[in-house]
Amino acid sequence: MIPTSYPTPEEMARLTARMLLEIKAVHFNAADPFTLASGLPSPTYIDCRKLISHPRIRATLMDFLTVTVMRNAGFEAFDNIAGGETAGIPFAALVAERMGLPMTYVRKKPKGYGKNARIEGDMTAGQRVLLVEDLTTDGGSKLSFVDAIRETGARCAHTAVIFYYGIFPETEKTLGDHGVTLHSLCTWWDVLAEARAAEAFDTDTLSGVEEFLNDPRGWQSVRS
Repeated sequence: MIPTSYPTPEEMARLTARMLLEIKAVHFNAADPFTLASGLPSPTYIDCRKLISHPRIRATLMDFLTVTVMRNAGFEAFDNIAGGETAGIPFAALVAERMGLPMTYVRKKPKGYGKNARIEGDMTAGQRVLLVEDLTTDGGSKLSFVDAIRETGARCAHTAVIFYYGIFPETEKTLGDHGVTLHSLCTWWDVLAEARAAEAFDTDTLSGVEEFLNDPRGWQSVRS
């Protein structure tokens, strides 16, 4: 079933943040920061993979993501839904099911044997492909997936994620310069607001997180 009528983007952002907090996908720790894949410290960490184990929340968020993409990009804008290896694969499958479209997935690198493919499934020249992932930070990791899709002759001008950090100003420019529009459900600012409303963390922790969100590069530079 294709969802067509859902809450406003603002309400979807609030509810998405609430659901991520409810399943404890959100982790805040300003005193003992997490180390990100980049090697840099952060007082915030989010694990969107946990969503696949919570069917009611999973279904609601996939409805939200599908309707967000259709509202923003068009109801007949895509021919194929591609998931980025690995976190994007289950979400791409769920969005593809809702939109009644073929699903494929993109490997991070060629598998090294057989056809040495990066695209799994059927993707053909001229198809309009939506790239689905769990989240994006600065947008850089999406470019390799987009390039792999375009190498097939297909087009990829949109990517959809559940969670967008929303704190690095270069993100949308990085994607935009590559001809890609970003669609997302919520950001760290939405999560912080909902965490405050729900008193999910103590005041000092929330203040420390807000300090990071206001100047992430500066916060990291003094702690690296």
